[in-house]
Amino acid sequence: MSLVLVTGAAGRIGTMLRGGLPERGWALRCLDVVPIVETRPGEEQVVADVADLAAMVDATQGVDAVVHLAGHVGEDAWPVISRAGIEGTYATLEAARRAGVQRVVLASSNHATGYTARPEGGLLREADAPPRPDTYYGVWKVTMEALGSLYADRYGMDVVCLRIGTSTEEPTSTRHLSTWLSPDDTVSLVHAALSAPSPGFAVVWGVSANTRNWWDLTSARALGYEPKDDAEVYAEALVEAYGEPDLSDPVHARVGGEYTLPEYDAEPGAGR
Repeated sequence: MSLVLVTGAAGRIGTMLRGGLPERGWALRCLDVVPIVETRPGEEQVVADVADLAAMVDATQGVDAVVHLAGHVGEDAWPVISRAGIEGTYATLEAARRAGVQRVVLASSNHATGYTARPEGGLLREADAPPRPDTYYGVWKVTMEALGSLYADRYGMDVVCLRIGTSTEEPTSTRHLSTWLSPDDTVSLVHAALSAPSPGFAVVWGVSANTRNWWDLTSARALGYEPKDDAEVYAEALVEAYGEPDLSDPVHARVGGEYTLPEYDAEPGAGR
């Protein structure tokens, strides 16, 4: 059984993976800055700061792959984003390189290209959505992808960046009818990124098989990802509560949705 280091393992997506990856044949070493209270049988536990390179070098010894989820959740002031996100991503990749780990999966985000417009027709490919971050949080994800590209090209590592949409238990807004990534599909996507033979450097969208999806999943499917869930089963209740989405509204017209709105300026809201 291959051993995978999961950073940010106490978080929402980390908890999903801790529940699903072992069933797919992966043993887990779980790292977070806080102890995981409800541990699972067979898990290894590491309490460390992901931005601490020495600690990450220790944590990465003997693993076969790394799934990097750690970092600040959502927008905040630059010092918060840069340490937890950018420094943490560097330390993760550099520790993996030093330990001889070939495969790293990075949790990027749609917010790396948040100001990209929704396509007027057809599906949006990754190649049609270059870096256009909507926030400091988005800048972190752009930097994550850039660092991943560097380590893949310079050191020959396999680095897969997952531009995750909305990974939650269930959709809670009409926007999520397009962006939802279900818990089961989250596990399936990460499993595919860990299992795909020799992907080199790849950036793929991370959403479920939503009827209202507007992101092209061809690249994700090339890794072996086959999404099963569809947010449309929640559509009737959400539309009844909020109305049909207005596709001209920036929340629905831009990849980053509400993150492109003025209230997401981090400086006035720093510390929230």
